[in-house]
Amino acid sequence: MFSTTGAFGGFSVDDIDAARTFYGETLGLDVATNAMGFLELTLGSGAMVLIYSKPNHTPASFTILNFPVDDVEAAVDDLNARGVTTKIYPHELMPSDSKGIVRGNGPDIAWFLDPAGNVLSVLSAR
Repeated sequence: MFSTTGAFGGFSVDDIDAARTFYGETLGLDVATNAMGFLELTLGSGAMVLIYSKPNHTPASFTILNFPVDDVEAAVDDLNARGVTTKIYPHELMPSDSKGIVRGNGPDIAWFLDPAGNVLSVLSAR
């Protein structure tokens, strides 16, 4: 019988070691390597996300992982201090402030890239 218990998402990267460093060290997430050599991110909610290496990886053209935060500006400052660039879209495409924060059109949000070019975000949890 179909069940949603234990369901999880996943995405590809072109360099599993770079992903392990970025997600584990730069972002400080709980990262484990499974028996197949894939990465398993365990999020604060308990959800798991699988990251796998793909030789012909093409970065996702959409946001693959969103991190709700209480203060987007503080989260962006923290990410920037860790070396993460949060202004990834030109102003003409996605009007934002100098830090890459889009305000006033839904929740405040800022996007950034992982080393494989996949798009992630921090957005207001309020």
